[in-house]
Amino acid sequence: MKIGFIGLGNMASAMIGGMLGTGTFASTEIIGSARTQETADRAAKKYGIATGTDNVETARQADVLILAVKPVFLPGVISEIKNVVGEDKLVISIAAGKSLGWMEQEFGRKLRLVRCMPNTPAMVGEGCTCICLKEDCAKADEEMAVRIMKSFGKASILPERLMDAFIGVAGSAPAYVFMFIEAMADAAVLAGMPRAQAYEFAAQTVLGSARMVLETGQHPGALKDMVCSPAGTTIEAVRVLEEKGMRAAVIDAVNACVEKSRNL
Repeated sequence: MKIGFIGLGNMASAMIGGMLGTGTFASTEIIGSARTQETADRAAKKYGIATGTDNVETARQADVLILAVKPVFLPGVISEIKNVVGEDKLVISIAAGKSLGWMEQEFGRKLRLVRCMPNTPAMVGEGCTCICLKEDCAKADEEMAVRIMKSFGKASILPERLMDAFIGVAGSAPAYVFMFIEAMADAAVLAGMPRAQAYEFAAQTVLGSARMVLETGQHPGALKDMVCSPAGTTIEAVRVLEEKGMRAAVIDAVNACVEKSRNL
């Protein structure tokens, strides 16, 4: 089994790091190609995988081909490799805004196609990925896509019509969370705390809070209420967040992300 990556940028690196870090796949099972030799060499050194700059060769060798390039570059990559990609390969795209129907049209033939959208916490084995399968994909194709995506975090099957919503709430969302952590740490620094400790405390609190949502199954509002003592410090902070429009700002940001994805 060979899993080939076309594109070895940040997202592909996060996926490969997670796949190898959890031990689900061996470095000998992964190959990749990049636009520059420098990028290819960096991935080879970091992960111990075979890399190069020849996309056609990667596509030819791969049993599962992961297209990990930006949407703007995807038409050119497909045009380059389509003559060596047939029904013997499972093709997985992680490009936002490019539908399964669009990809099949670009390849010019029926293929085993899957769309996935992972996020960068895959790098530490905590990714969140949605998987959209072409309707004629076999059960084995679904199982392989799920195996790959679950090797670096949580993964769920979604209908393709919800892909843009997923991008807004999960695919792009690590950036929002990092901004929140940074803002909390800045406030702690303002109150006199050393920055290294401020980042550690803020990040651990976000991590622990997220685990409470996932593991208790309780509504986030109920968990919030548990922290808010009458006339206490937490409810005062919550009052300010509501006053400043935190909920509306987050909703507007996610909706803007969804609309951008729809229009790519």
